[in-house]
Amino acid sequence: MPRPGKSSLFRRSRHKKRSGPPAGPAEGALIIFAKAPIPGQVKTRLCPPLTPDEAASLHGSMVMDVAEQSRGIRNLDRFLACSPSSDHAFFQTLAARYNVTLCEQVGDDLGQRMGHALAEALGKGYRYAFVVGTDIPALSPPTYKSAISLLQTHDMVLGPTHDGGYYLIGMKHPTPELFADIPWSTEQVCSRTQTKAQSLGRTVGLLDAEQDIDTFEDLQAFVADLQGSGKKKLSTRTVNVLQTLLQRHGSTH
Repeated sequence: MPRPGKSSLFRRSRHKKRSGPPAGPAEGALIIFAKAPIPGQVKTRLCPPLTPDEAASLHGSMVMDVAEQSRGIRNLDRFLACSPSSDHAFFQTLAARYNVTLCEQVGDDLGQRMGHALAEALGKGYRYAFVVGTDIPALSPPTYKSAISLLQTHDMVLGPTHDGGYYLIGMKHPTPELFADIPWSTEQVCSRTQTKAQSLGRTVGLLDAEQDIDTFEDLQAFVADLQGSGKKKLSTRTVNVLQTLLQRHGSTH
């Protein structure tokens, strides 16, 4: 849960790397929701067979992948919404390396935190805003460009996952009601969100469904899909982490 004293999503970190501030905000905001790679607090459903340290290493590499893959997308300002705190050394390193603005996650549950992030971004003058998670390291610039394109003809966009959740949500108008009474971490998240959006008169565009990594079976399916498609790109760092984990645990699970 975020610290009570950090109430502004777009409070800049004093350690953020600056390469010359823009004259004004871009058209849209991309808010990456991420946890610090603390063993025992991230990717816990991968343990066992993974150890907490192995799960944290994989998580940290996946967070870096999302930061790397989202660079260079025109008309998007990027923010890293941090948990438990933007003061964590991992986030300070990412801010300097990838030129993202650090901010806090504000709210008591995931829905409140996402709703607050999107509402505050749109309140700052962005025409549209996205929240993306870090469970899918192979998201590439074309995915974000497709999301932007869908918002030209829809009020909202969702990126579904195969387990019933979603990896990305974007919108042009704040809709806090959308995040209330959603059974988070269940297979109903995406479908219930779509139903609620329609009841609120919002049109929803859908991106291609993706395989996220929550369990060891997810990890195995993700790697199989990666090898089969030959289209998705991962950093050498994450490829090496995945290969090492499969070599250690694949035959025993």
